[in-house]
Amino acid sequence: MRTIVVGVADCAVSNDPDAVLVTHALGSCVGLLIHDPVARVGGLLHYMLPESRLDAERAQRNPCMFADTGIPELFRRAYALGAVKNRMVVRAAGAAQVMDPDGVFQIGKRNSQALRRILWKAGILLQGEELGGFSSRTVRLEVGTGRMWCRSTGEPEREMTGSIHLAQGVVEWRTVS
Repeated sequence: MRTIVVGVADCAVSNDPDAVLVTHALGSCVGLLIHDPVARVGGLLHYMLPESRLDAERAQRNPCMFADTGIPELFRRAYALGAVKNRMVVRAAGAAQVMDPDGVFQIGKRNSQALRRILWKAGILLQGEELGGFSSRTVRLEVGTGRMWCRSTGEPEREMTGSIHLAQGVVEWRTVS
C-alpha cells in the first residue's frame, strides 16, 4: 500500500489500486471521499470553508480551500482519470463544532450545508456521512477496493458503509440504499 496524505485545503485523486488516500484533523473542515468502482478511481478533498467569495484571490490560488471551488475540482480530476459521475460512491466526514464552543461562527455547520447544496445542484447523491458533533476525525480511502474508513478522536476506526448523523453527540446509524 502506498499512502497519499491529503493536507488541509488540498485534494488528491488516484487510479493506483495500491494507493490509500488519507486526511487527518477534520475538525470543522470536511473530507469528501469519492470512488468509481468500475474505473477504480478514488479521490479525497479536505476543504476548510464553505464559500470562495470570502477570498476570491485565495480561491484562485487554491480552489481546494473552499467547498464551492474544491468540490468541482475534485470531480474534474477524477473524471480526467476515467471516473463517471453516476457510478460514484460519495461519502463525507467532518463539519464538527470544534474551537467554537459557543457556536458563534458555526463553520462546521456552514461547511456541511455547502456540501449538501453543491452536491444536490450537481445531481450527486451523498451515500454516507459522519458530519457534525464535537470530535475531530481522520478518514481514508483504499483506491483499489473503494473501502472508506473513519476514526473519531478517542474512538476505533470503522468502515463507512452507511449513513451516520451526529447531533449533540448522539450517533444514529441509517442504512443507505
